Amino acid sequence: MIVPFEPAHAQGVIALVVPIQRDEFSVPITAEEQPDLLDPVRFFRRGAGDFWVALERDRVIGTVGLLDVEGLGVLRKMFVAKEHRGSGLAARLLEVAIERAVEERLESIVLGTVDVLKGAHRFYEKHGFTRIDERDLPARFPRVAVDTVFYERRLG
Repeated sequence: MIVPFEPAHAQGVIALVVPIQRDEFSVPITAEEQPDLLDPVRFFRRGAGDFWVALERDRVIGTVGLLDVEGLGVLRKMFVAKEHRGSGLAARLLEVAIERAVEERLESIVLGTVDVLKGAHRFYEKHGFTRIDERDLPARFPRVAVDTVFYERRLG
């Protein structure tokens, strides 16, 4: 079940995301260094933005965030628990964010990722995203320092 984030999900979100970042992707980062993780309501719920969690018996097994930056959709915090990868959950989470962006008439969705996540690259390409050069990023795109690969999906 995919639902909008509620404060009761906060610890579950951190327990899912930070170990994936640190242990699987070797990104030396803490929850405290991620304002979007510490307070998703304040960070994402502006304009068309929101943050959703996938739950299995009250356990957070996936997340996705959509930022609305002056009409530009920015995808953030797309994570799925290892044991649920390949189940279609990531596609369902992505679809929730895309549906919101389309409903709210955002011009496109842009995201950043890292070079080593080849599986993520294939996933986004399969779902209609096109790889773009860093120089072609919209000026208002909020860069994350670790991101080196960028994708865009035009809407409408």
